[in-house]
Amino acid sequence: MAQVQGKIVQCIGAVVDVEFPRDQMPKIYDALKLEGSALTLEVQQQLGDGVVRTIALGSSDGLRRGLMVTN
Repeated sequence: MAQVQGKIVQCIGAVVDVEFPRDQMPKIYDALKLEGSALTLEVQQQLGDGVVRTIALGSSDGLRRGLMVTN
């Protein structure tokens, strides 16, 4: 399966919302990798319109909107 890229649209503490193409949204409990970092995000909820809510499985220091994430 090809890797799908999304971008961070909101970050509040350990809760991170990530936007993907609408037809390629990750499934709940999928692990997402942050580019250029060892941080993993776990999908907890599909919010609709291609946006998923995730939990950072580590420190979310330095996260900001626009960073790329890979499913």
